[in-house]
Formats: sequence, C-alpha cells, structure tokens
Amino acid sequence: MKITIVYDNTVYQRGLKSDWGFSCLVEVEDTPKILFDTGTRGSILLSNMQKLNIDPASIDEVFISHAHFDHIGGLSAFLDVKSDVTIYVPVSARGVRGAKEVIFVSEPLKIHESVFSTGELDHIEQSLAVKTDKGIVLIVGCSHPKMAHILKAASQFGKVYAIVGGLHGFSEFWLFEDLELICPTHCTQHKAEIKSLYPEKHIDSGVGKVIVF
Repeated sequence: MKITIVYDNTVYQRGLKSDWGFSCLVEVEDTPKILFDTGTRGSILLSNMQKLNIDPASIDEVFISHAHFDHIGGLSAFLDVKSDVTIYVPVSARGVRGAKEVIFVSEPLKIHESVFSTGELDHIEQSLAVKTDKGIVLIVGCSHPKMAHILKAASQFGKVYAIVGGLHGFSEFWLFEDLELICPTHCTQHKAEIKSLYPEKHIDSGVGKVIVF
C-alpha cells in the first residue's frame, strides 16, 4: 500500500502548499483509491493534488475521520470536481451531501477485504485500518479519542504495525512501544518528544511525503 500526504501543516516536497489541516491519499492493491480527509481549503487540496499528479477522477471513495473543519473543509470543492464517490463519515457528522452515496459509520466496518473503519470512537472520530503483510497500518485524523481506544479498536483487525496522522496532545508514549513506524502529522503537539523517544521508528511528514508499505 501507499500513502501520499496531500494536506498538512508542513511541506515535505518543494512547490507544494502547507496549511492547517490534514488529507492523504490511500492506495491499496486491488482496492479503490481512498481520499482520507480533505483538509481545510479546497483550493489548496486540489492544487496540491494537481502538483502531485493525483487525478480526482481516479478517486472513488472518501473517508472522513471527523467533522472538524480542518478535516472536512475541502470536501465540497472536491465534490465539485468528482461527485461520483462513496463517502464514509462518523455517525456524529451531519450535513454531508452531494456524493453518490454517504455511509454513516458507528460500529467497526469492513470496507474492503483489507480496509476497515474502527467505527466512531468516543462519539467523535473514526480511524482507517489497512491490513498489510507487515500488520495493520492505522491512519488517524486528529486522535481526539483516547489513543488506547484507537489502538484497541484497530487491533481487532490484526497487530498494529504503523500509525500515520494527527496525534493531537497524545503523550502516553509507551503505547507506541510495539509499533514499527510512526509518522506524526498535522496537529501533533509532541512531535519532538516522539522523534526523540523513537528515532528509528519515526518518519517526517509534510505535504508530498510518500510512504510505501
């Protein structure tokens, strides 16, 4: 599988634009492409996608972690150019429309053979779990639920191998001891501490970063 960060607070690849928010493209073999979250501003999302040679027409599904504007703000602009998509949103989200189909997620859900939602956790947020040969790659939006809850929910699909995404104020660093790869993005408040504690596991993020598993 491959993850391409298209919206983040920092830039990894020159020529792209950073902004407060998060989005990444998730590509899994024999599975439709999934846009995970849509950042804050559609103009930045679509511009970064164009510069990264990501065609919105090639995306068939959108996965929204939670309804905060820095994760869903670019959705309407994306739907203006590709409305023929299925959107997975946590059940607490409201007002999502304009797509071919909107699926509200409350419980853990198998989306494809190797792609799962943790279900909405702590009444706010869902995360995406992808089963790979190395284990579960967990993609998170902001980690508003307790990290212990997120990891437990993801572990029902297999051993969690990696985590990519916003970690907000997460500071229970020992919970990452068994992970093999950590890529903190967006709202993570303790990036320096995580990198210091897990230098061999840590991967820098930023718009344009591509991670292949």
